[in-house]
Amino acid sequence: MSGSSPRQLSIVTFIDALGWEVLKGRSFMEEELTYRQPLRSVFGFSSACVPSILTGLQPRDHKHWSFFYKAGAERPFHHLRWFKLLPSSIFDKGRVRSKLSKYLAKWFGYTGYFQLYNIPFKHIDKFDYCEKRDLFKAGGMNSGANIFERLETAGVPYSVSNWRESESANLEHLESDIKQGDIKFAFLYMADMDSLLHMVGKNSKKVDEKLSWYEPRMQQLLATARENYDEVRLFVCSDHGMATVTKHVDIMSKIEELPYKFGGDYLATYDSTMARFWFNNPESEAAIRKTLEACPEGKILSKEELVSLGCDFEGDQYGEMIYLLDAGTIILPSHMGTKPITGMHGYHPDHHDSDASLLSNVPPPGNPTCITDVFNIMTTEAGA
Repeated sequence: MSGSSPRQLSIVTFIDALGWEVLKGRSFMEEELTYRQPLRSVFGFSSACVPSILTGLQPRDHKHWSFFYKAGAERPFHHLRWFKLLPSSIFDKGRVRSKLSKYLAKWFGYTGYFQLYNIPFKHIDKFDYCEKRDLFKAGGMNSGANIFERLETAGVPYSVSNWRESESANLEHLESDIKQGDIKFAFLYMADMDSLLHMVGKNSKKVDEKLSWYEPRMQQLLATARENYDEVRLFVCSDHGMATVTKHVDIMSKIEELPYKFGGDYLATYDSTMARFWFNNPESEAAIRKTLEACPEGKILSKEELVSLGCDFEGDQYGEMIYLLDAGTIILPSHMGTKPITGMHGYHPDHHDSDASLLSNVPPPGNPTCITDVFNIMTTEAGA
């Protein structure tokens, strides 16, 4: 290799949902990745956690949280309300909505991850969507600069995965970039562990099998990198963990039994682990609060707690009242789905199943404790 100074490559591999509790008691690259620790996650789903990793910011600052929020004067889904005239037996099916989401993303010019999920078409015009741009490109954040902007500003050559591609394709792409020897930093995106854990839960042997699939491929990636660079620094991180689902609660029916009109007196989104509300009628707010306080499966988060969690959004963008379920409980049916699942995340960051993981073959810089600290690791490693 040419050049007088050692050539270094830093690789950050993001494995979605590879939580500290998921890894506990399992074998995964112990000989290579000797530095191993949990990281506190941020409150929210991957739609909040991944932006926090990429920016080092809390959700209030990068302004990404749950996908849907109350629309303001600009209502991008105004025309979609006419989809309510289509037969729900067809157009409320997951596969149909997924295909429709891909078409609508192109129509709207959205480059980020976009899914309609189960938001009712008769109310969809009242909502907006937070991830309109590709998070993994410069300029992809609603607020703040992501790692890719920092890399480009600093002139650091890098490789980043395409989140739309398979894990195998992303591995092949990175290996090709490594063989060319021009990059100094790489961000490898691996998403399949999350969907597997939702289906089978953290205790399944299929999780061990998936880790056994990752390990030789990561070893091969390291071998290729060491053939082309003098020093290879590998970090593996996640955004959150996964709790085993043991209970379902129908919050939606409890609220809809009240004598108040959705879209008139109040607006709500029912995520998998939380219900979020906006109010036009003080009476509806009081009645909904009383109903939720009588539900022992969770609690209404105070304003003070939302501040401490970094989720106190300007103008209550993501909800004036937020009811969060206890870990292991999900809302069913919800606007995210109507079928039971085995694993879920998006609970309070204090719960041990929320903890993310950080593994590395060198001491991680900056004494990281939270997933937001991964941003500092990346900027430090890349010199950005």
